[in-house]
Amino acid sequence: MQLRYSFRLYPDTGQQTALAKAFGCARVVFNDAVRAREDARKAEQPFPTAGDLSKKLITQAKQTEERSWLGEVSAVVLQQSLRDAEAAYKNFFASLRGTRKGPKLGAPRFKSRKDTRQSIRFTANARWTITGSGRLNLPKIGAVKVKWSRALPVTPSSVTVVKDAAGRFFASFVIDTDPAADQARMPRTDRTIGIDLGLTHFAVLSDGTKIDSPRFLRRAEKKLKKAQKELSRKQKGSKNREKARAKAARAHAKVADARREFHHQLSTKLISENQGIAVEDLSVAGLARTRLAKSVHDAGWASFVTMLKYKAERYGRTLVAIGRFEPTSQTCSTCGTKDGPKPLNVREWTCSACGTVHDRDTNAAINIKTAAGLAVSACGAPVRPGAIPAQREETGSHGFPTGNRAA
Repeated sequence: MQLRYSFRLYPDTGQQTALAKAFGCARVVFNDAVRAREDARKAEQPFPTAGDLSKKLITQAKQTEERSWLGEVSAVVLQQSLRDAEAAYKNFFASLRGTRKGPKLGAPRFKSRKDTRQSIRFTANARWTITGSGRLNLPKIGAVKVKWSRALPVTPSSVTVVKDAAGRFFASFVIDTDPAADQARMPRTDRTIGIDLGLTHFAVLSDGTKIDSPRFLRRAEKKLKKAQKELSRKQKGSKNREKARAKAARAHAKVADARREFHHQLSTKLISENQGIAVEDLSVAGLARTRLAKSVHDAGWASFVTMLKYKAERYGRTLVAIGRFEPTSQTCSTCGTKDGPKPLNVREWTCSACGTVHDRDTNAAINIKTAAGLAVSACGAPVRPGAIPAQREETGSHGFPTGNRAA
């Protein structure tokens, strides 16, 4: 499978200017491609091919006075921007036909220089290199300082430079992992576990372990509120407003990074210790429309389950998601009697049939494990391979085991 290795970049002032030019040129080419397709659609003409767009929007455009500055950046960046536009339309049409999984996609929109994320991609044709001193040498940008937190397992064929809303720069490498090395890193085990996700406790395991919810958003809420208030009071278009916007973005990025790191640590620990894992298929979108919306988003259940999914496939573990309508909180895990629904304030209850006193969350975790079939099976069945996009692993993520992270 493929994983994305991200490393922090620290470009100097001149390199930041060169990157801003590259972001702008890639954005203009993308918008020109979308505009050309829209004009063809309105005129009821066939869509221009990728070769025609490349010739018109890049080669010929460089020779005009209005687009002569496209020659100041690498041509590979512009070609990759056209590929992104082509892929966006392919995904849009596949979504219309119903052949693409996931939510429906809208038509590609024009990009803005005010978008929270700017990115450019360099392939092997751009002849980018990693210097002996550990810098990332990019064409027409220079050797950019990189914070290497671990070694790349193989030589990547492309690199994507990303600038986020907080003004931070990252180099993203997509790597093909070695299945044999991954299997050796985490040997098989006989343990299985059921996980009940919640708000008071982020996760309650079927063995009785309770993992408290860090509540990163709630803890930073006062600071975020102050940053947002300062931003709202600044005059639109002023430099002070841009400074306040960057300050608020950095505060939000800090919360998101802390939550992602917590998810990575916990998911890797559970994957390394258990051969089979059972979770509940929660409707996060539905829960996010209730009065608990902020707490649900703060927990980040969907992100955590996604990490469990791709790590289970990577290391040969079994991950089973049971239906969201399974009465895990109503059923006695000892005798199997369904005792009926209970309000959220009931955290302990006694089974009317066998008299067993249950902790609500621990009982639900045991029932999730039982419903998934992991309580009685060998739990060693291989996970069915599927098309999973390259997942972002935070550089320096403190996964388990902690012996050799660069392996």
